[in-house]
Amino acid sequence: MSDTPRKPDKLTSPPQSKRRVLRIRGTDVTLLEEVRQMAVADLGFDIEHESLDFLTCQRRAAIDPLNYDIYEQCFHNLDIVWFWGALQPIETSRIKQWDNIGDLAKAGGISKYTWQGHGDAPVRKLYVQPDGTLGQQPMPTISMLPTAHNVDSFGFDRRLFGNEGAEGSSWAWLLDRRARGRIALVDEPAIGIFDVALAAEANGDLTFNDIGNMTVEEIDNLMGLLETLRQQGFFVGSWLTPNQAEALVHADRVSVQSMWSPSYSNLGAMEATFCESCPREGYRAWHGGASLARHLTGPKLDMAYEYLNWWLSGPAGAVMARQGHYMTNAEGVREYLSPEEWGYWYDGDVARCDLKGPDGRVAVRAGRRRPGGAYRERVSRIALWNTVMDEYNYAARAWKRFIASLGSSAQ
Repeated sequence: MSDTPRKPDKLTSPPQSKRRVLRIRGTDVTLLEEVRQMAVADLGFDIEHESLDFLTCQRRAAIDPLNYDIYEQCFHNLDIVWFWGALQPIETSRIKQWDNIGDLAKAGGISKYTWQGHGDAPVRKLYVQPDGTLGQQPMPTISMLPTAHNVDSFGFDRRLFGNEGAEGSSWAWLLDRRARGRIALVDEPAIGIFDVALAAEANGDLTFNDIGNMTVEEIDNLMGLLETLRQQGFFVGSWLTPNQAEALVHADRVSVQSMWSPSYSNLGAMEATFCESCPREGYRAWHGGASLARHLTGPKLDMAYEYLNWWLSGPAGAVMARQGHYMTNAEGVREYLSPEEWGYWYDGDVARCDLKGPDGRVAVRAGRRRPGGAYRERVSRIALWNTVMDEYNYAARAWKRFIASLGSSAQ
């Protein structure tokens, strides 16, 4: 026997369990840090956000489906992503709150008597049909889980336009000669082009056979009108993010502009001057959702369903509500809002106290009432949904050229 001491066997640590991560690709509309942290705490696995601008998010979701697990955007972005085969159907039997999702998404309106609105109403591409296409005939699988949604309009300066009358304001104000040189538009072809189309139709400059699906000739007429107005100095510029829209108001550079709900709580000294409109012609609406990437299987797919179910459980909806958005499972959200918050955001009541936003700052002052009133009032007046038209590529190129030309007219 050798006297050489024997080296102890190499100690091996037990293999560490691989970190569970769910990757979410979307936009800053729903990819909020407050929501991510709550989801991680409740679900017990890590969540990574990849927040992109609207067009980049849609394009990458379509052509790069292996690098995300959940796709969060809007129903009007869905066609292209679905067409490329990047997503898989969602089984409604695995969605615990499916029966509690409101009829706005599942049936097209909050009642059978409500006009669905032109364009990409979510129900028109919600259900996966037997041939793999998307449609509104109810089926056991869906393309996207309906989540946050809202109705949008524009913001206006009371010093120029005064207060809205009993019938509300008009989309025509967005192209009003009184605001010449102080008009800004949102730089997103599936949104901004419809804001100006609603304005052009409201002021009598143009008419559309179907404003949610314009022809090439109608697009040319609209862009020709905008170019004429640009040359006359109507526009101060455009914005891509809500922060940019808010900065234009803070700097007192706009009298009317496209505007989204969360921005009205961030106007500071201008909050009493720059107001959210309630257009008599109806709102432009959007509906967000979450879809499953095609590669998900097994435990990773189970994680994804946990996340989808968590989105409808209430906490995320409360965060969305505090910045003015709605959630499809409203009663689940109600548990996570104070009676005062629910009264203001959903019931259209006068705020009985100051209400805070997701960041802890005061978002609504006591004594104010939400423009447009209660949820049912607002979503009963949808004129048009954010839409990717049949001639979307043509419209998007024309819109891009127009937005680029605004750079030379911005002051």
